[in-house]
Amino acid sequence: MKIGSLTIDKPLCLAPMEDVTEMPFRVICKRLGADIVYTEFTSCEGIIRDIPRIMEKIEICDEERPVAIQIFGGRPEAMSDAAQAIERLKPDFIDVNCGCWVKNHVARNEGAGLLRDLTLFEAIVKATVKATKLPVTVKTRLGWDEESIVITDVAKMVEDTGAQALTLHCRTRAQAHNGLADWSWLEKVKKAVKIPVIGNGDIASPEDVQAMFATGCDGVMIGRGAIANPWLFKQTKHYLTTGSHLPEPSVEERLQTCIEHLKLNVAYKGEKGGVITFRKHYAGYLKGLANIAQVRMELMQYVLFNDVVMCLNRYIADTPVGVRFIEPIMRAR
Repeated sequence: MKIGSLTIDKPLCLAPMEDVTEMPFRVICKRLGADIVYTEFTSCEGIIRDIPRIMEKIEICDEERPVAIQIFGGRPEAMSDAAQAIERLKPDFIDVNCGCWVKNHVARNEGAGLLRDLTLFEAIVKATVKATKLPVTVKTRLGWDEESIVITDVAKMVEDTGAQALTLHCRTRAQAHNGLADWSWLEKVKKAVKIPVIGNGDIASPEDVQAMFATGCDGVMIGRGAIANPWLFKQTKHYLTTGSHLPEPSVEERLQTCIEHLKLNVAYKGEKGGVITFRKHYAGYLKGLANIAQVRMELMQYVLFNDVVMCLNRYIADTPVGVRFIEPIMRAR
């Protein structure tokens, strides 16, 4: 798959997820095998106003490369200005979000709201492509609802604007995250355009990735499946190469990675802010561990890094090896 000067065969990509794919999580996923990572989606209006909390969302570092900054908006001129502002951060490419289903965004003709106005959709992408020397890609959905699936026309339009790749979340806006993603559209879209097509939706296991690649798509994007299991990238690469599964990460490995992630978060946000904002990640790292409920409640009280580390180490010391797991980490689609 080629985007600008970037060439990767069958890349595994970390999806942009609001309040999840901050720099520390992107670095962790990169270390665990992700080929391309994306920032959480960021408002073009906030970028052009240089709002600090918005600009924090698009900070990137060399360790996570190749990395894309994803932006969204409902005004072509604002998208153009934001793309120019982003150039100084030197991402590997810019991704345009045309697929967010959240009500307040679609009400402003942002994200998946553009699927109701393809003229504005085209103008948004064109303005972004024209404004920057960086490669531009697009992420979208099948259509607004089952009665208005327009993805093949949208894919051709995206290609004609000069965008260099299309990521397809294989649901409609009306579905949000509900129901099964319809991967059959990936094959149809791939036949309609020459630009790379990246598949997204319902990836939770190496077998899912293999099945999605069988549609002919050029890359696979993993979202929620990576929250509870960031090892999925590494596990998938092993499976695609050998046909066998890596052992599940041990409790020690999971908690050590959790601590490593927290350490990055503290370096990124300061100790108190880093520990407090990390709380959303405990559910993923601790999922499936025996007798973990009380530990999770305790972790939610801490604001110091060392307190968290001591709590997790106590859990390891106090829990016999044979009863640490209560369910598998991964589940097939």
